[in-house]
Amino acid sequence: MQTLQQRAELMRQIRQFFYQRNVLEVDTPLLARHGVTDPHLENLTTALTAGPDGQPLKLSLQTSPEYAMKRLLAQYRTSIFQLSHVFRDDEIGRQHNPEFSLVEWYRVGFNLVELIAEVSELIQYVTDAPPIIAHTYQEIFVQCTGWDPLQGEGISAIHRHLKTRTDTRDWMEKETDPDTILQVAFNLLVEPELPSDTPVAITHFPRSQAALARVCPEDERVSLRFEIYYHGIELANGYDELTDTDEQNRRFVEDNAKRRQLQRAERTADEYLLAALRHGMPPCSGVALGFDRLLMIALNKDQISSVVPFSIANC
Repeated sequence: MQTLQQRAELMRQIRQFFYQRNVLEVDTPLLARHGVTDPHLENLTTALTAGPDGQPLKLSLQTSPEYAMKRLLAQYRTSIFQLSHVFRDDEIGRQHNPEFSLVEWYRVGFNLVELIAEVSELIQYVTDAPPIIAHTYQEIFVQCTGWDPLQGEGISAIHRHLKTRTDTRDWMEKETDPDTILQVAFNLLVEPELPSDTPVAITHFPRSQAALARVCPEDERVSLRFEIYYHGIELANGYDELTDTDEQNRRFVEDNAKRRQLQRAERTADEYLLAALRHGMPPCSGVALGFDRLLMIALNKDQISSVVPFSIANC
């Protein structure tokens, strides 16, 4: 009962935080015709016996409300937020449950620095956290490993190191994808070195890991994307949002090419999102923050199952 009350209080505080800033709360569908093309995410799927045309209709449970929220942004051009359940066909573990809750918001006219500052304000509003400190992806990699992840020589050195470790040696011998090499190195060599008592923003991820973020105009090797880590937990992922329709479509195509390489099913591009971008989405920055993980931090819990009413193990 105490945890249920604390969960409800955190929801109230988050809503109050955005109400005070005149950010509109929205509510978008959990079921949609399209899932994500991201090769590292998988939607859970279901089907209607008869859709609007009377024919069976396959639907995806959403991994994030992002696409639908961007359609609202394109139509109404105002800052919005949502507290939403989302679903991912992914591992089950200490920080992972197939169904979980996100706080996702988009701030029209905000750049990356301004949005990170607001994430910091939210975390401080609901926990006793100090302000966020920020490092670029490049500088934190160099600081923790001595190797530059934006240089070919640096990636090669990181790869050689991973091939010497007993926990990665066998499969790293066969791995050739630079982003996979960097992600494994980030998980093993960088994340453990981040301070646990201070939230950290890692910014300017490599362009190849941009997802739905804009490429940095000052350095085209990197994207305007950030992640927030706190108490050893990846807490949030944010972008200075891509608004270019052609570039977004190209990334959908690239995602499916990567899916073929990984022998995963291809996913159709969301034409509704592309139409919204074509209509014109305002310059904005957005972020998705794990609500359950934030509650874990606030309550000093180390299992997501201890802060949700029902985990996948007992629902």
